[in-house]
Amino acid sequence: MIKKLDHIGIVVHDIEEARQAYEALGLTVTHVKEVPNQQVKVAFLPVGDTELELVQPTTADSGVVRFLEKRGEGIHHICFEVEDIEATLADLKARGMRLIDREPRQGAFGRVAFLHPRAAHGVLIELVEKS
Repeated sequence: MIKKLDHIGIVVHDIEEARQAYEALGLTVTHVKEVPNQQVKVAFLPVGDTELELVQPTTADSGVVRFLEKRGEGIHHICFEVEDIEATLADLKARGMRLIDREPRQGAFGRVAFLHPRAAHGVLIELVEKS
């Protein structure tokens, strides 16, 4: 089911400002991309076999804005890469896991789906099938 930890998502007000802290640690932003259907701009910083994803809202009414207002900047989600996202979602549903997305949607680098934080003791989990 899970191939690897793909990335850790960190919500920020401003990617350009936030990336300076991570670049001071020696990390480098390799990709910056807008994901209109999720109302965010993302930047990826490789760290070994995984990445950090900086997530900035692009609209005033997105879920990421609500997260920022409620919790402030910080860790938002963890993302696992899966081989077959439809099969994984079907298996998780059959096991009684609470899903946010019953069907995958387009993400920055493949199809994604989210599990409800209540399914994983308060952790928002993203699944990605890379394209």
